[in-house]
Amino acid sequence: MKGTMNRTKTGSYKGKMNTIGFIGTGAMGGALIKGIRKNNESVIMTIYDKETIKMNDVAAQYRTNVAKNEADLVSQSDIVFLAVKPQHMQSVLTVIAAYASADTLFITLAVGIPISFYQEILGKEAKIIRTMPNTPALVGKGFTFFCGSLNSTASDKETAKELLVSVGMAEEIEEKYMNEVTAVTGSSPAYFFIMLEAMADAAVLSGLPRASAYRWAASAMSGSAELVLQTGKHPAELKDMVTSPAGTTIEGVAVLERKGFRSAVIDAMDAVTKKSRSIGKT
Repeated sequence: MKGTMNRTKTGSYKGKMNTIGFIGTGAMGGALIKGIRKNNESVIMTIYDKETIKMNDVAAQYRTNVAKNEADLVSQSDIVFLAVKPQHMQSVLTVIAAYASADTLFITLAVGIPISFYQEILGKEAKIIRTMPNTPALVGKGFTFFCGSLNSTASDKETAKELLVSVGMAEEIEEKYMNEVTAVTGSSPAYFFIMLEAMADAAVLSGLPRASAYRWAASAMSGSAELVLQTGKHPAELKDMVTSPAGTTIEGVAVLERKGFRSAVIDAMDAVTKKSRSIGKT
């Protein structure tokens, strides 16, 4: 059942923001609610989550309104974040389709689902912003890629970016690259966590305390990433700065190369990309 989009709202999103609604208050939805509230004390936010206890806790902590259901939330919101898992998206869209106006801006956080999927249910004229956020958004250090439907305006996309940067950085790309960047930013924190855990295990093996090892390894990882961002130098150049001739670091690098470290990372990212592509086809 496609939406009719027969209601009309007035006002622009930029700056004013009007009313922002969240369907879903899980990790990513909750992070955005927190970030938006931190950046704008007066913005009106309404939330809905089937998990009532969690929803009420979020509402109390970040001073939001609570909707009776998904349809109620959409009917009173100018901007609607769809913060539900991909497997639940179709049922949610079917419920809200008749309650969206032609001016409602939908921002989806679900991985793998193309804009065409939303417009098939909400109507071809629905304004959709598709995003690919990542978990560092939980501490305000996220990176979110986004793209907009053909009928979303420059103002719509600027508004989306203004909201998304409340939890880190945001960058617009073409939709055809959304599945590919999932492997670069969306899933990659898991790789870093695995590497960090392995580094801490090795430190414990050599006699160092585990709690300190996690902190030290995380600091080295964070600082190295910041070095790339701030200097703009090629990672290979920065690696060469660390690897002195016949030194300790090159010994470790040689082991990683022999064990296929690069190939494993490439294969893992390729698997993520293929899985992301398949989600939108199911």
